[in-house]
Amino acid sequence: MRRRATAVLAGVLLALAVAGAVGWRLVQARYQRSGPLAAELVVVVPHGTPAQVAEALLKSGVIDDAFAFRLATLATRGAGTLHATELAFPAHASLRSVLAVLRTGRPVQHRITIPEGLTAAQIALLLDRAPALDGDTPVPGEGAVLPETYAFEHGTTRAALVERASAAMAHALAQVWEQREDGLPLASPQEMLTLASMVERETARPEERPLVAAVFLNRLRRGMKLQSDPTVAYGVSGGAGTLERPLTRADLDWPTPYNTYRVTGLPPGPIASPGLASLRAVAHPAHTEDLYFVADGGGGHSFARTLDEQNRNVAHWRAQLEPTIR
Repeated sequence: MRRRATAVLAGVLLALAVAGAVGWRLVQARYQRSGPLAAELVVVVPHGTPAQVAEALLKSGVIDDAFAFRLATLATRGAGTLHATELAFPAHASLRSVLAVLRTGRPVQHRITIPEGLTAAQIALLLDRAPALDGDTPVPGEGAVLPETYAFEHGTTRAALVERASAAMAHALAQVWEQREDGLPLASPQEMLTLASMVERETARPEERPLVAAVFLNRLRRGMKLQSDPTVAYGVSGGAGTLERPLTRADLDWPTPYNTYRVTGLPPGPIASPGLASLRAVAHPAHTEDLYFVADGGGGHSFARTLDEQNRNVAHWRAQLEPTIR
């Protein structure tokens, strides 16, 4: 009886071994064969068992045989674990290639650019619309994030990206403040940040930033009102930063803490996030005696030392506009 039981067990084991060998040969035949993908495809691989991963890959069209995938995963388990992340699978990836990507592939990198001169509300909206980010968007402090292009992986939280961009601004501001010229009429890094945000919103021309910074710094030294239109627009818009119309005389008279036509000195805080170039322009302004500037109608500005020069520049600009107005 015992011999018979042993013989039956041996037969079962032999049958299983034969079945396993046949199954593995079938898997080996498919292991190196080209897969069904017609073109490279990015897939978010879920956390879970090999069977759940196989289901996701089957649904995405990366593989066409979930059973073969599971057997290949089991047979090569010594090569490493499968990673749950967003991965790019090449066209016609074989099972061997698919498993290599799952075990050693780098997660897909997404990028988001925060342009210079956006307000905190505008930056929050930009992050809200980034589909690869996750979670709610905390509205950053005004001027708190450094405009830059940031790389991130799928599923990174918006809060983590805001924290990262805020750390980048804190580092940049500390460095620029440490390297600033002597004698600037600024009491703190925060005042530098505020003035840099005004420079950022006044001109988009790199060569003009040190000139605009010089005008504001010269005015601060003399106790003159800064008379910056972007600060007025920030106050009138409630922090939105922009208006869908030109400023009016009523706007210039509107009593907000940001109205630098009414208050002396800097506004209470930044009006946008300045880029590194604007921070450096404030730290190293042009050495001029200019106290005024006005848009020249061509995207730049005309600068003046005296009010008479400024009035002539304004008259010249208006004369250029007259044919357009008519």
